[in-house]
Amino acid sequence: MNRITATQAALDLLAEIEATHGPVMFHLSGGCCDGTAPMVYAQGDFRIGANDVQLGTVGTAPFWTGSLQAEAWADTDLAVDAVPGRGSGFSLDNAMDRHFVLRPPTCAA
Repeated sequence: MNRITATQAALDLLAEIEATHGPVMFHLSGGCCDGTAPMVYAQGDFRIGANDVQLGTVGTAPFWTGSLQAEAWADTDLAVDAVPGRGSGFSLDNAMDRHFVLRPPTCAA
């Protein structure tokens, strides 16, 4: 099931967030503005819908997306990374000096 990997930078940021907020989860919304920005929420603060699919885990945090997004990424392994700058919206990385991004794997060609 796990089509999601994480860089060490992402795991380090996740550990900082979990130290403050406890267990968290990721959701990839597929929205118009930050559609490929993984959003991180304290577990229980974001409701998983009937059409959401778990793509895997990042550390111990489940990584969810909508079924249409899951179909679009079906044949792609993805990596969560952390880069300088603030996160978006209500994502817990919004208050940090780094935020999560989603990257396709490096092309081997």
